[in-house]
Amino acid sequence: MELQEREAVRVITEVDRDVFLRDVYPLRRPAVLRGVCLGPCLQKWTVDYLAEKGGCREVKIHVSTVPQMDFLHKNFVYRTLPFNEFVKRASETKHADFFLCEDESYYLRSLGEDVRKEPADLRKQFPDLAQDFHVPPFFEADQFFSSVFRISSQALQLWTHYDVMDNLLAQVTGRKRVVLYSPRDALHLYLSGDKSEVLDIDNPDLTLFPDFVKAKRYECVLEPGDLLFIPALWFHNTLALQFGVGVNVFWRHLPADSYDRKDPYGNKDPVAAGRALQALERALHALDELPVDYRDFYGRRMIHRIQKRTTGSRFVKFEHQRLSKKNVFSH
Repeated sequence: MELQEREAVRVITEVDRDVFLRDVYPLRRPAVLRGVCLGPCLQKWTVDYLAEKGGCREVKIHVSTVPQMDFLHKNFVYRTLPFNEFVKRASETKHADFFLCEDESYYLRSLGEDVRKEPADLRKQFPDLAQDFHVPPFFEADQFFSSVFRISSQALQLWTHYDVMDNLLAQVTGRKRVVLYSPRDALHLYLSGDKSEVLDIDNPDLTLFPDFVKAKRYECVLEPGDLLFIPALWFHNTLALQFGVGVNVFWRHLPADSYDRKDPYGNKDPVAAGRALQALERALHALDELPVDYRDFYGRRMIHRIQKRTTGSRFVKFEHQRLSKKNVFSH
C-alpha cells in the first residue's frame, strides 16, 4: 500500500552458522538468506517427484473459492485428499476434479501424527522427502520444535499473523512475496488474538482500519533456495506468486518451560504472557465495579505502573487503547 512507509528486507549471501549467529540473529529483524545449502530438494521437488515420494498418504487441506484466505472469518473449508492428488490439484489453475469450484485454491500446512499433541515434523510425516531437505544448523538440536511442510496454489494469500517462536521459512520451489510488520507496530494492525483483522493489506478499507497506514511495511520476494528468517512476534503475510513448496522450521529460542506444553502448533502466547493478559482482563473487570471517574483515575494509575515496568511507550499506548475500548476512560 502506497501510504505506508516501506523498507526492503535485507538480503544476505554466503550465510553460515557463524554469520547467522553473529550478524543476523542478534538484530531481531527479518533477513533473506541466500546461498544456504538446503539439499537436493531444490532440484528434485517437481510435482511428479513430490507425488511419487509423498504417495497416497491422506492430508488435511484448506480449500477456498477465493485465493485470499481469511482465518478469522473462515472463508475456506477443510477437506482431505491423498497427498499425490493434492499436489496435482494445487499445481493447476483449473481443476477437472474439485470440491467447490473449478478454480478453487489449495493450501497445505502439514500436521503432526496426533494433531492435538504432536508438532509437525517433516521427518515423520514425509520421511522420503525429508531426506532431500537439509535443516539449516542455525540453532541447537534440542531447541527444534517443528518442521512444517507448506504447499500453496498460485496466487494464494494467507492472513497476517505472528508466531511466538523464531523460524526460518525455506522456499524450495516457486516464488513468494512476504510482507512483514514489526511487533512495535502491533497497535496499527487491528489484532484479534495473533491475527490482524486487515485481510487485504494491499487495498485496505481505511474507513475500518484508518491507523493501518501507520504500520511500516517490510517486503521481500523469495526465490527458490531462499531462506527468510522471521523473528518471533514479527507479523507476516505471504502471497504465492507461483505454485510453491516450502518448509517452515521453528525452534524454541526461550527456555522450554516458557511455552505451553499442550500447544502442537507453537502459536500460543508464552505462559507468562498468557498469565499477564488474563490478569489484565481480571483487573479490567474489577474496574467495571467502580464509577466512571474512579475507573478513569485507577485506569491511569495502572497504565503508569505498566509504563514504569516496560521499555516501550507504544506498549503503554496499546494498553491505553484497550482500556479506552472498555470504557475505563469514558466521561
